[in-house]
Amino acid sequence: MSLKSTLLVAVASAFAALPAFADGIMVQDAYARSATPTAKTGAAFMMIMNHSGSDDRLIDARADVAKRVELHTHKDNGEGVMQMLHVKEGFAIADGEMLSLERGGHHVMFMGLTEPFTQDKMVPVTLVFEKAGEVVVEIPVDLARKGGHGDHGHKHGDHDKMMKKSN
Repeated sequence: MSLKSTLLVAVASAFAALPAFADGIMVQDAYARSATPTAKTGAAFMMIMNHSGSDDRLIDARADVAKRVELHTHKDNGEGVMQMLHVKEGFAIADGEMLSLERGGHHVMFMGLTEPFTQDKMVPVTLVFEKAGEVVVEIPVDLARKGGHGDHGHKHGDHDKMMKKSN
């Protein structure tokens, strides 16, 4: 990689790391990933802080990189197996609180990727809030990032199986 290319990637990464703001909603530490370069699914994770002065709710997410984009969570099925569920009502965020979208927990799910998630690619995602409206976030793909405390060992490749069953 040339020095010019390296500098462009560094500058883009620095700007991507900056938080996004809109109507009291702040999005930080966002990243997206897929299990493999040929995966048909991917996910996005981030921290969302509500400084709006009133409770709000993340009710939808949209992106052109996938045929379907949904808000998902994981739930123990009672037998020690985690299941992923579409959360149609979204996620509440009380005023002054933070919503953590993380591996093994709540997340934005991309199903039927229309293009591969490659390292450092920027994925434009529109987060839709009940009161704050739309917040557009440029999310960098980070395939090397390890899961944090919310990672339950679930592989998002399982969504490929789920997608096939639902079609």
